[in-house]
Amino acid sequence: MKTDQPYHEACGVFGVSLTVSEAAGITYNGLLSLQHRGQEGAGIAVVNDNNLFCCKNVGLVSEVFSAGTLDRLPHSRLAVGHTRYSTSGANVLENVGPFVTEYLTGRIATAHNGHISNAREIRASLMQRGLSFSSSSDSEVISSLIAYHITQTGRVVDGILRAAAFLDGSFSLIIASSDGLLLALRDPNGFRPLCVGRNQSGIAVASESCALEACGFKFVRDIRPGEMIVIEQGQIVEEAIWLDRTRSQHGLCIFEYVYFARPDSIIDGLSVYSARYNMGSVLALECPVAADVVCGVPDSGIEAACGYSAASGIPLVSGFVKNRYIGRSFIYPTQTERDSAVRLKLNPLAVNVDGKRVVLIDDSIVRGTTSRKIVLSLKAAGAKEVHVRISSPPFLHSCHYGTDVDREDTLIANKLSIEEICREIGADSLGYISIEGLKKACQSCSLPFCTVCFTGESSQAE
Repeated sequence: MKTDQPYHEACGVFGVSLTVSEAAGITYNGLLSLQHRGQEGAGIAVVNDNNLFCCKNVGLVSEVFSAGTLDRLPHSRLAVGHTRYSTSGANVLENVGPFVTEYLTGRIATAHNGHISNAREIRASLMQRGLSFSSSSDSEVISSLIAYHITQTGRVVDGILRAAAFLDGSFSLIIASSDGLLLALRDPNGFRPLCVGRNQSGIAVASESCALEACGFKFVRDIRPGEMIVIEQGQIVEEAIWLDRTRSQHGLCIFEYVYFARPDSIIDGLSVYSARYNMGSVLALECPVAADVVCGVPDSGIEAACGYSAASGIPLVSGFVKNRYIGRSFIYPTQTERDSAVRLKLNPLAVNVDGKRVVLIDDSIVRGTTSRKIVLSLKAAGAKEVHVRISSPPFLHSCHYGTDVDREDTLIANKLSIEEICREIGADSLGYISIEGLKKACQSCSLPFCTVCFTGESSQAE
């Protein structure tokens, strides 16, 4: 991900209900497979003898669960895990999931991917009823709201259904209860992905199918928008329990296909790799240019570059060597250090671009500062021309559903025309995929799309 971009990955959630006591280790592996969705914190909660135990901290999954840490969790057949980036709340331990909430007759651990737009109002209402909070995260609000309604209804399933009716925004939730249930539900819009898999040992639920496969589970299906499933002792015991779907107005965030998800995942019937490849093919038709080579900006520009090359007939080359051992550049304290980290992470491969007219494929331009550095680095490596092609339309609007796009006055497309952006980033030409072209590239998805960040309003699949 580019360092100047004010949006981040979506959180990753994972949970298992097994017939063997390997839940913590499998959940750890699942979170490793979802690390791309958030690098700010990670946690795992397990159920053992009607008790909930949770281990979590800030940092990468492998940092939080370093040698010996995972072994301190009890052996369990039921676990839920979370890898975080903050749509709300600071990056501190108190805001890391899963959130464990105690109520009169038990406890729940809640892992949440999304953003609740009315969390502040819900928090205030619950505080008036005597509940207290230890974090600034909307995920804790969800967990507390669910626990409150479980107490009111006397049943975990009924409490979740009642609580979900109060939630505005986006949520894919995996919940473990101390009485042995694993529950998974997706908001009526289906804004963030959630899927279920099975193997001989039980059931797993994850944000993406790549995590299921990495942990040895066969993908069964996506959880449908507005659906909840209940899992117990390694079996799905209830499914097609519906939330109120009359509030559905948007759909799956189309940026899952552009950037968030791993290319080896399948989301709502569409391969992420195929979607990005198709974006490149559409870009070649919508924004052709005479050039010698095509290259993609690692990582999410690579598949689109493959599609552009195939559709245009322009040879595909590796344009950069990516240093995968450099930390996240946005954590560096000064702009000078952040600028240096861009070059450390992506170094042009001069042998492939020297003296060439280059088509550079990337997933987006938000503020433009890193795009300029990448373009200029190619020219410094000898590229004769650099023609930038973007596999998403211009960002024009902030998102209130979990994609942390910055204020609209910081978005370069709100300040400059495409021609002016081209000059600003130092490119010889610039082209974006159209919204219609993006939807065409993703037309095999089984859901409508949310394209609010591009259009300001919801969009339906063609």
